[in-house]
Amino acid sequence: MAEFREIITKSVVAKGRKFTQTHHTICPPHHPSSILGCWIINHEYKAKKVAKRVEVYGTYEINVWYSHHDNTKTSVVTEKVEYKDVIKLKYRDEQCFEDNEVIARVQQQPNCCEAVISKNGHKIIVQAEREFLVEVVGETKICVAVHPHDCEDDWDCDFDDEEYEKLDTDFIEQEEGR
Repeated sequence: MAEFREIITKSVVAKGRKFTQTHHTICPPHHPSSILGCWIINHEYKAKKVAKRVEVYGTYEINVWYSHHDNTKTSVVTEKVEYKDVIKLKYRDEQCFEDNEVIARVQQQPNCCEAVISKNGHKIIVQAEREFLVEVVGETKICVAVHPHDCEDDWDCDFDDEEYEKLDTDFIEQEEGR
């Protein structure tokens, strides 16, 4: 008959995932004639657990290269954007302890899907998307069976010098210059 032990260990006790699409309105100093390019850089974020959700707070910069003055000049406008994503968690272990450690991974960095000039012609509307995967680590209890016999006798790990002398070392190649 086997004995059992309860072991407290850290494990992933909950997971969540969220894909977000957002629209940002940027007001450039000149009336845009056309959009020449748009990119998102300098993404930073932090995550924390709140109740049965994880909140991811972050920022990134949107850079839009555009032409103005009837396509005779170009400029780049930069705007820093803040966001908050609330990610629902699916728990595997409701009986966990100290589940405040959060691991947030970016599945898809924020990127620009589309940048267009607004209908009134004074603003630029940028569609961006991002995706996060979060894991919550907590202490949990596992139960393991313990073999009742002393296993030390089953392990024969003793080597004597004679066995080492019998080893064939010819297969080891020598590097040149040694």
